Amino acid sequence: MKKISVCGKGGSGKSTVVALLAHGLRDRGYRVLVVDSDESNPGLYRMLGFDRRPEPLLDLVGGKKKVFQTFSEEPESSRSILTQEEIQVADIPGDYIVERDSIGLVCIGKILQSLEGCACPMGALSREFLKRLSLQKDEVAVVDMEAGIEHFGRGVETSIDSVLIVTEPSFDSLELAEKINALAAEVGVERVWTILNKIRSKEIASRLREELEERGISVIGSIGYEPEIFQSGLEGRPVRRDKVETDIGRILDQLL
Repeated sequence: MKKISVCGKGGSGKSTVVALLAHGLRDRGYRVLVVDSDESNPGLYRMLGFDRRPEPLLDLVGGKKKVFQTFSEEPESSRSILTQEEIQVADIPGDYIVERDSIGLVCIGKILQSLEGCACPMGALSREFLKRLSLQKDEVAVVDMEAGIEHFGRGVETSIDSVLIVTEPSFDSLELAEKINALAAEVGVERVWTILNKIRSKEIASRLREELEERGISVIGSIGYEPEIFQSGLEGRPVRRDKVETDIGRILDQLL
């Protein structure tokens, strides 16, 4: 387990789960690199407790228009650290990573203005970066994917070891989890689980678990509905972990 993809329906709580997992892994002695691969959600850096977002890796290749050109050329001609055969965390220039207490954050890129075109170059950059990312024994990468399934179409998961599907109590979320599970199998990811999120009762958790297992999807754990987590998100503060540490601990016990 080195590279973990966290995906799911928009609003299911992906970024919150990423932040919770990152801190939980750090507490267990890992150095964690969080990869913000969601081109629309702006606030992951605040959830992790950083006061700024790092410069986007997209800038290292000269912007969206240069991505495909960069990775189709010989490395010597493209002259980007991102085209190295292997990229160590220590290789990432300081402006493009923020770090504190064994948690680092890099950002692929964001949609910043209207009419700037699709996010396909960002997906390509995510795929190439994760393919080249070489992690040490005590390092783990947790990737916050964009909502939905388009990242599978771009091949981002081809370098991922484990897929975690964040599933909330809704039919749409169940349907998407089933689709993600199938797509992950198609690209050869064998370790696929669902995390139940925003769970208000044991009855809801049991019903969701039954529905998912009927669809052939394994449930690795659940995270209870905690108003303080949503309050911290509303106010742009780091995610409160104290009320759900037991839930996250059980998930990590299974994941590790």
